[in-house]
Amino acid sequence: MQIGPYTLDNNLIVAPMAGVTDRPFRQLCRRMGAGLAVSEMLSSNPQVWKTSKSMNRMDHLGETGIRAVQIAGADPDLMAEAAAYNEKNGAQIIDINMGCPAKKVNKKMAGSALMQYPDLVEQIVKSVVKAVNVPVTLKTRTGWNTDNRNGVEIAKIAERNGIQSLAIHGRTRACMYKGHAEYDIIREIKDYISIPVIANGDIDSPEKAKEVLEYTNADGLMIGRAAQGRPWIFREIDHYLRTGEYLAAPDKEEVRGILLEHVINLHQLYGEVLGPRIARKHVGWYLQDQDTDKSFRKLFNAIESGNEQLDALNKYFEFE
Repeated sequence: MQIGPYTLDNNLIVAPMAGVTDRPFRQLCRRMGAGLAVSEMLSSNPQVWKTSKSMNRMDHLGETGIRAVQIAGADPDLMAEAAAYNEKNGAQIIDINMGCPAKKVNKKMAGSALMQYPDLVEQIVKSVVKAVNVPVTLKTRTGWNTDNRNGVEIAKIAERNGIQSLAIHGRTRACMYKGHAEYDIIREIKDYISIPVIANGDIDSPEKAKEVLEYTNADGLMIGRAAQGRPWIFREIDHYLRTGEYLAAPDKEEVRGILLEHVINLHQLYGEVLGPRIARKHVGWYLQDQDTDKSFRKLFNAIESGNEQLDALNKYFEFE
């Protein structure tokens, strides 16, 4: 799959997820078979760029693969400034967020709220594309609500103004993450535009990946929530799409190694106070199928020390 001058290793992309797709998670998913990993969204407000939260989100130190950074906002000039700033900081692809359904984002008229205003969408896209020399991509939903599915209109605006690829989550903003993703609009968009189209929403298994690709004729797949605590889903899907055969699930020792590596990297990135706190949600995702009564999670969430977290995880896997 090609995005501008860049050829991806495969057509599987890690969805940008706020509070999740930091550098440790992106790197892990890339190593586990993702062709591209997009950073969690960065605000276009320059006043927050120097905060520790934003600095961590912008951290690409030692990162392998193509660096794709997502920006969010509603002001065309600020979005252009944010794009240029991140290009200067090493971004090789700039992704525009018009898919986030969160209230705190939408009330600022950013994220999927922008789909209500096609003229503003066009202004933002034009400004961002003009501001940088790297490919610009776009993430949307199928529309604002089920009565206003304007995904095709937005897709046409994107293509004619220089967007290099388009990812569509198969829900409207009003649907949030409820119900089931629908792929009819994605299929329709693929018929109308010639840039790469990436299908997103409820892709949680090799079989579902193949089904969605075949139904929508999409060029690629974007996977988000299904990769939380399961980064190896990318190699499983890639193997199945290439061979038609299932890849064996990782054994206990491999899961242990992946989880410990992830937690250590979180400790190193965020420090001795914030690192252990951020590790808690990831550990919960990794162990949700084994720790069904959440007894270990309750114990783990009370631990403040990074070293004690690692000791607890090692003991957990020894006695499981």
